[in-house]
Amino acid sequence: MSKSDQIVNRVAQSALVVFDLEDYYPDNPILELDFADFLDQGFVLREKEFRKALEEFNWEVYNNSLVSIHCSTDAIIPIWAKALLSSYLNAQCTHFIFGSKTALISSFYDNILIGINFEQYRDKAIILKGCSKKEVPESAYIHAMGKLQVVAKKIMYGEACSAVPLYKR
Repeated sequence: MSKSDQIVNRVAQSALVVFDLEDYYPDNPILELDFADFLDQGFVLREKEFRKALEEFNWEVYNNSLVSIHCSTDAIIPIWAKALLSSYLNAQCTHFIFGSKTALISSFYDNILIGINFEQYRDKAIILKGCSKKEVPESAYIHAMGKLQVVAKKIMYGEACSAVPLYKR
């Protein structure tokens, strides 16, 4: 095979740096907790029974997990009750919120992105990788874009073979 017939991977040889949000997707189980399960008939909060139900519940099922707390009924839940329930989850969970699974993953990514040192991307051409196999929330892309734009020379979205330009300094 002559030198002119060889296939050259120009993407691998380029100076592009891929920032893949999927790399930060949680490995921990993502679980849901329905507040209604701790209420009388799913609607009424009776303090004594509520406290007893929390004490007797097996919180270990949430060990090392991410938990979205929601209420499947239209019950009015006072803030103190949410705070009390969260005191039980604090010892078990990696991360939890009162909200949807989507909001939970968004909150998780916010915490992760705050902790990343983006200086390593200074003056570099970055591809904010799209086409995830996992459910990376849109808010994570927006948050990452905000962090990268401060340091990067150029940012594109997608894959190296078909990227959409987003920013150029």
